[in-house]
Amino acid sequence: EVLGVVGESGSGKTTLGRTLLGLVDAAGGTISFEGRDITNIGESRFRPLRRRLQIVFQDPHASLNPAMTIAESVGDPLRIHGIARGQEDLRSRVAEALERVGLQPAALFMDRYPTDLSGGQKQRAVLARAIILDPDVLIADEPVSMLDMSVRAKILELMTQLKDELGLTYIYITHDLATAKFFCDRIAIMYLGKIVEIGPTEEIYSDPKHPYTQALLRAIPEPD
Repeated sequence: EVLGVVGESGSGKTTLGRTLLGLVDAAGGTISFEGRDITNIGESRFRPLRRRLQIVFQDPHASLNPAMTIAESVGDPLRIHGIARGQEDLRSRVAEALERVGLQPAALFMDRYPTDLSGGQKQRAVLARAIILDPDVLIADEPVSMLDMSVRAKILELMTQLKDELGLTYIYITHDLATAKFFCDRIAIMYLGKIVEIGPTEEIYSDPKHPYTQALLRAIPEPD
């Protein structure tokens, strides 16, 4: 499923996402993955889990190392986890991931640098890097907020397609209620570091219970 985590800036959405991935220590509570407590287990024990838990950050321009080619960036997780069997296998896997996210033909993009790509193409490359390890959960932190409006829908459609093809679960962090309605199965509303309401997307939009949720929905501009 896609679980949307919605709230204004400063509500704790990104901190929650980073904590789930062990990038920030949890100050309280527990994080459970398939029944196993993974709260603050330390980097050495968390590393094997990183193959199954991936993140896509908000800014595709900052997510790719400008000194690395697209093939090097996308293939880096394979190198780190010692998965690829030699350079040929690595490039073959990278090409497959690039084709899957719509950077086709892959040969055109593999040896380019991030500066040669548009914002939408960079975010596709970042998605390729996130799925190359075949994860189960992908945390998407405002993945379309820095892209042009015309590109946003295409990236969200691609993410929906990847979810269906790869059986992914998304945690979709956003302040944009319009994309959340389009993309999410369930929505959790965050306010001052707490989840104040959670439920199916349709229910949240048609019958919001919490005053903060009601205020957020009232703030959506309506064309008139």
